[in-house]
Amino acid sequence: MANILISPGKYVQGNGELKRLATYVSPFGNHALALITASGHRRIGADIESGFAGQEATITFEFFNGECSRQEVDRIMAVAKEKGCDVIVGIGGGKTLDTAKAVAHFSNLPVVICPTIASTDAPCSALSVLYTEDGAFDAYLFLPSNPNVVLMDTAVIASSPVRLTVSGMGDALATYFEARAALRKGAVTCAGGAITLAAMGLAKLCFDTLVEEGVKAKLALEAGACTKSVEKIIEANTLLSGIGFESGGLAGAHSIHNGLTKLDECHHMYHGEKVAFGTLSQLVLENSPLEEMEQIIDLCIDLGLPVTLGQLGITDISRTKLMLVAEAACAPEDTMGNMPFPVNPDMVCDAMLAADAMGREALGIGQ
Repeated sequence: MANILISPGKYVQGNGELKRLATYVSPFGNHALALITASGHRRIGADIESGFAGQEATITFEFFNGECSRQEVDRIMAVAKEKGCDVIVGIGGGKTLDTAKAVAHFSNLPVVICPTIASTDAPCSALSVLYTEDGAFDAYLFLPSNPNVVLMDTAVIASSPVRLTVSGMGDALATYFEARAALRKGAVTCAGGAITLAAMGLAKLCFDTLVEEGVKAKLALEAGACTKSVEKIIEANTLLSGIGFESGGLAGAHSIHNGLTKLDECHHMYHGEKVAFGTLSQLVLENSPLEEMEQIIDLCIDLGLPVTLGQLGITDISRTKLMLVAEAACAPEDTMGNMPFPVNPDMVCDAMLAADAMGREALGIGQ
């Protein structure tokens, strides 16, 4: 099996870069269709349009309907064709970006991705998650290539709700530990091959950056400041974790996240918040050294990420309920199979209970 690493064609991060969007679009086409929400356009539309003034490239905005569904992809494709657009731009959060990637793929057009939050590691990936019109999971759409450009405007991202960036840190926290597990297993990654030294190194750098900069970045964001720490965390959440998960591999943490989506009481939690607890549970499964587990629990507490089932919204904890999560986490099509040893639902249930106990101990709370 070959070692494979995939990544976006170009990654750009800096203050005010959305105002220079035209310079990143023009190498790919002269007429961009920009998918954005109506509220996003109210916030930053004028800045983007000002950057196209006097440029050969032009931009047309189309408002996103809110769901990355096959119907929405078809609708946007029709708009792009009608207006003669030759490059797709996605501006906003995950579903907007996934829709833009899918539209570009099916239209055989280049795509520029512009996240306005740093809450997940998805922007850099060759993947779109499709949902039904009602918001239920439909399918993973694996794309033949990563975005041509990923553009991160740090000023815009730093002004988003702090909880979103912290959630991104929770998502990024799993990157190294899942890649480590997949490496031990010799698993095939989302990139379609074995893990490269580069991917493993980026996954470890992602973790080290979270440890060193995470709390400083959170405090700065809460103070309304965009500091070097914030810039490093934006890169860790997006680029390092993006390449790390896609070319390094997913394992127990994300499969437990997927299992937690089965519980209605967890639906108010963000993706990265559930992944953080999934990471603790994966470390229990691996019987990781106590020092490592305590480091992760302490970091999560300092960042405000959940370390107990109660913090996830599960107040009525029963083995029957947790087995629903565990069975979903161990589904054949999920990533629990990338753990370096066989895992069954009973093991996952026990790991979640033990992780919850350790979290409550660290917080000084009882049953």
